[in-house]
Order: sequence, then C-alpha cells, then structure tokens
Amino acid sequence: MSTATETPVTAKPATTAGSTSTAYGPFASPTRGARFTGAAANYIDERTSISGLVKEVGRKIFPDHWSFMLGEVALYSFVAILLSGTFLTFFFQPSMVEVHYDGSFVPLKGIEMSAAYASSLDISFDIRGGLLMRQVHHWAALLFVASIGLHMLRIYFTGAFRKPREINWIIGFVLFILAMAEGFTGYSLPDDLLSGNGLRIIDGMVKAVPIIGVWISYLLFGGEFPGTDVVSRFYTLHILLLPAILVAALGVHLLLLVINKHTQFAGPGKTNNNVVGVPVMPVFAAKAGGFFFIVFGVIMLIAATFTINPIWNYGPYDPSPVSAGTQPDWYIGFADGALRLVPPGLEFVVWGYTLSMNVLLPLIILPVFLGLVAFYPFIEAWITGDKREHHILDRPRNTPVRTAIGAAGVTFYAVLWAAASSDLIATHFKLSIEGVIHALQALFFLGPIIAYIVTKRICFGLQKKDREIALHGFESGRIVRLPGGEYIEVHQPLSDAERWRLTSYTDYEPLMIRPNSDGRITVTQRLRAGFSRWFFEDRILPVSKGEIEGAHHGDDH
Repeated sequence: MSTATETPVTAKPATTAGSTSTAYGPFASPTRGARFTGAAANYIDERTSISGLVKEVGRKIFPDHWSFMLGEVALYSFVAILLSGTFLTFFFQPSMVEVHYDGSFVPLKGIEMSAAYASSLDISFDIRGGLLMRQVHHWAALLFVASIGLHMLRIYFTGAFRKPREINWIIGFVLFILAMAEGFTGYSLPDDLLSGNGLRIIDGMVKAVPIIGVWISYLLFGGEFPGTDVVSRFYTLHILLLPAILVAALGVHLLLLVINKHTQFAGPGKTNNNVVGVPVMPVFAAKAGGFFFIVFGVIMLIAATFTINPIWNYGPYDPSPVSAGTQPDWYIGFADGALRLVPPGLEFVVWGYTLSMNVLLPLIILPVFLGLVAFYPFIEAWITGDKREHHILDRPRNTPVRTAIGAAGVTFYAVLWAAASSDLIATHFKLSIEGVIHALQALFFLGPIIAYIVTKRICFGLQKKDREIALHGFESGRIVRLPGGEYIEVHQPLSDAERWRLTSYTDYEPLMIRPNSDGRITVTQRLRAGFSRWFFEDRILPVSKGEIEGAHHGDDH
C-alpha cells in the first residue's frame, strides 16, 4: 500500500501596487544577474587582486589645470593611431614587387610601381573609408608627436622633472623619440616619390659614417638602395617592434605617475605632501571620457576636411623627378635643416676613408643636443645640489636660468626646423637661397644666445613686478589727495591666494666649495661651484613676511 507524500506549497510572493516583477520564468529572482556578476568579479579578484589596483587608481587625485591635459591629448591621439592603423593593416601590402597599377585613379593607370604603392592607392580610392582612415592615421600621428613635445615643455619649464620624477622624464623622452621613429617609418611605407626621397637622405647619412656606414645601409635596406626588403622591414618596425616598446614605455610612464603622484602649482593648502584636485573615480574619469571623444572628433574632422600626404600627386619613387618643395613631416625637419646649414666642401680623406663632415657634423650635434635634453634633470640636480623631493611646480619666471636655457633650446630647434624649408622661404618671399641659408647659419649661433639673454631679463623683470605687487597690491587707478597736498594712487590689496602665488617659492643659493675628506678642493668641485654661481647669479629673493608687514604698515601711514 503506497502512501502519498505531500509536496509543500510555497506562497507566491506578494507584489506591491504598480510592480511588474514576478517570480516566474528564467529571471525568477531579480538578483540572479547581480549574483552572477558578483561571483564573476570575486573569481577574477581572487586571482588578480584587481580591486586593490582599481581602488588605488580611483583614489588618485588629478590636479584640475588645463596644462595637464597635454599628456591626455597624447594618450588619446595614440589610441586614434592604434584604431586607424589596425584598419590599414588589413589592406596594405608591404612588398617591393613591381606591379602595373589597375585601380581607380586614372592618371596612374598602367604605370609600373611597387605593390606597396599600389595598395596605398587602393586604400585611398577603392577601399570604403580608406582615405579617411589614412588621413586620420597621419593627422593623429602628427598630433601625438606635437602633444608629447608640448607636454615635455610644460614639464621642463615648471620643474616637474625634479626628484622623484627624473626616471619618468627619461621615459617621456624615449616616448618622444619612439613617436618620431614611428612617424618616419610610417610615412616611408607607401614608396611614393616623397617617402623615397626621405629614405635616400637617410641612406646618404648612414653611408657617411666611416667604416661601418655601408654595412649598416645594406642591413637596413636589404642590399643596395633602394633594396628589395626596405618596406617589409620598416613595416615590421612600424606595426610590431616600435609599438610594442612604445606601449610598454607608456605603461611604465603611467605607473610611475600613479606612484609618484601628480605635481601641482602652488596655492593655499597645497604642499609637497598632498595634492589638491579631483579624484580619478568618478569625476576625472567622466571628464577624461568626454575629452577623449572631443580629441577623437577633432582628429576625424581635420582628416575629413584637410588633405595630408596626397601620394597620388607624387607618383612612385623615381630619383629623376626630385623637385624643390618636398618636405618631411615637421618633427623630422630639424634633422633635414641641420644638413642644409652645414657649409659645403668639408670633406677629408684619412687613411683611405672619406670623412664627409657636412653629414657627420649633424650626426654629432643632434645626438649631443638630444642627450642634453634627456639628461637635463640630472645635470641641474648636480649643479644645484638639490636632493629634495618636489611636488610643487615652479613658475617659469622664478627660475630665470632654467627658463632661459629652455628658450635657447627651443630657438636652436626652431632654427633647424626653419632651415628644412629654406627653399620654400626663398621662393615664397622672393629671396636668394644663399641669403636664406647664410641668415639661418648666423641665427644658428646667435639665436640661442639672444633668446637666453632676453628671456632671463624678462624673468627678472616679472619677478620685480611680482615683488611690487606682493608688497603694495594692484594698482587701482584711483588717485587721492592727502591732507598735505600729496597725490597718491590707492592700491588694491591682494587676497591670500594671490599673495601665496607670488611669494611661495624657495630661494636657492650657490653651492659653497668645501674640502673633501682628504682636505683638498678638487677640479670637479670648483667646476660645480662655478656652474652653481652661474645658475643662481643675479637672483631676486622672494618677499619675506617681515617685508609684507612693513609695507602694510607704511601704506597705513
């Protein structure tokens, strides 16, 4: 005899008025999706501890100043480069095999050219959206290099490279060099007349190196120029090796940024121990997301409306139709300009080897200049003897020598940059090419010196003006007559924030020469002391509290 078992009946959960949720169907529990998501998040977090990283990054304070956005522009333009470059890799053929063009561009139809150039034309005319992506890629690359350069200038002139950020400065400099290398290898790929001329210049510079130059050229081009493998080798560098190094360096750069904290400009409540700004999560993340779409949108707008690198106008590479007016991208212009400024006839034969100093001099001067830029934080630290950590930025006027050195370096770069367009300057302004070259040669030596002197004087003038404002306030333009008949202008007093900005910087003094442990003063110590005196000469001391109180007492009387 079987006995029936009762199945317990569960009550249907009550629903409130206006509720549309039920207890039936595959989504019976309203928290099932949340439980699954939470379980997945816990699974990942237990194996990666990513929550700690997210929490740490989310708590990071980001200063709210427009100059810090230059680094963001570089990052967002790099993302645009990756996206557009990925599209182009599906259609570009990195081959020097000769083919006859049979695409849509009629003027070049039937012309013999490399497969690389033919595929570049196909991307421009036959692939839907190909020309837009080509121009997005090129404009984003130009913006990437420009924003890195401006970002480095902001860091330099405000002293953000000082301890503990010297290594991050080196990494940023490496990123700048990698960006230039990426740009050069990129615009050399289409194998058109312009890129071929650029490669020919590089080949000539490499071959000018004694003994090993020819072998380096054969290794680079896969044989005698133009070689049969140069495009494929540059393609590998452009899409694989250089981007991998660049992404790794960028990751380390951002990691050190989190570890060392952001720098910030002086102000009330801002010290070396705390950063005033907005947290990354959620405020800055939302702003950064919107700014990314603005940068990407501007790049798309420029690419859609302004033509860049119209390779169909140049034709395939052929050394015979080389013409004036062909210019490299702006960031490589300084190297081309250096070649143009060297006087002719500087060739010597030593032990059977021809030394072409008209090529070797730029190959010596440019690496020295770039090396000084890369190691400047260590050079300044050695001169000043400053070993403290710095999280508060300097106003450029308060460090006259550093600012003047930066102005001289920018002028040096600008002269070389202008020299790369010496032929265009001559034709546009109806000048002789010799006159343009001679003027630029003079500016090569005199320009940095003049820029140094003028910038330093301007900084001193601005410091004196700041002292006057800090002591007596702003000029109000209101004239009053005293009982004794004297006319004076009433000055508007400063707020605490304004006074802080004008007076909160540290005065440094030249290093003192002291004997070493052996009781001797070495040549290195004398040299360092001399550089220190030069760095801090004619300095203007910041306004002290006693001077402010004395000035206020005098103004009251």
